[in-house]
Amino acid sequence: MPTEKTEDAKTLIEIAIKRFLEEVPALAPLKLIFAVELRGRGDVQLYRVELGGHDDITVAKGIAQDARVRVEMPRAFFNVMAKEAHIADWREAFTYGQAKATGVEQILKLIVHVVEKQEERQRTRRARQ
Repeated sequence: MPTEKTEDAKTLIEIAIKRFLEEVPALAPLKLIFAVELRGRGDVQLYRVELGGHDDITVAKGIAQDARVRVEMPRAFFNVMAKEAHIADWREAFTYGQAKATGVEQILKLIVHVVEKQEERQRTRRARQ
């Protein structure tokens, strides 16, 4: 049974990243290794995620010792976010503490800056329409 959960989490991580990069295409060329920590009932699942630029995404179960950024959140919350969340939802999750990101400050600031610029572009497009 545990392998089904692992497969699901791995697939959900890939889905979440692809959806996020579709909404923030400026981050697609980013090359980054980060860790994802999903907390369940008395269980913690660790994943190593490697973004190789554009659609090159590798997700592997295990500790990501070479990760520059670590993302943590409850597994049940992540399950919903992976399938349904948009940029604003992710921002809210990090702002209110449902999700947490730690790591190299420059990388975190870069991601926040690029996401903010994308949100501005979206607001401008909506205002024109």
